[in-house]
Amino acid sequence: MLIRSILAGAAALAFLTAPTLAQELAGGAVKAADIAGQTVLTDANGMTLYIFDKDSENVSNCYDQCAANWPPLLADDGATADDAFSVVERTDGTSMWAYKGAPLYYWINDTQPGETTGDGVGGVWHLAVQ
Repeated sequence: MLIRSILAGAAALAFLTAPTLAQELAGGAVKAADIAGQTVLTDANGMTLYIFDKDSENVSNCYDQCAANWPPLLADDGATADDAFSVVERTDGTSMWAYKGAPLYYWINDTQPGETTGDGVGGVWHLAVQ
């Protein structure tokens, strides 16, 4: 009986924290998802996206080891701005998506859709919220 209660509680918690996809943005590259009561930006597969305080408007300052830990949300060739979304040209020749001028990144330690373990890392990484 105790195990059944624990499993039911775990299932309820998973349901409450799992992302609920709401709308497609940036030509389908980004979605808005309800994660733990916040509207958070994710990629098309539900992986949480983050912004970096050390970036400038439409300029990424995350390269080398930073980009290994915080991979950019790359934009396909020919991607174009879409409402609040813009395409940022990186110094390494790739392009990435930005929301309201803030380049968007993944966190290497998020391994499942809906995880938000990168929020607050180093005091400079934050959830990309809509």
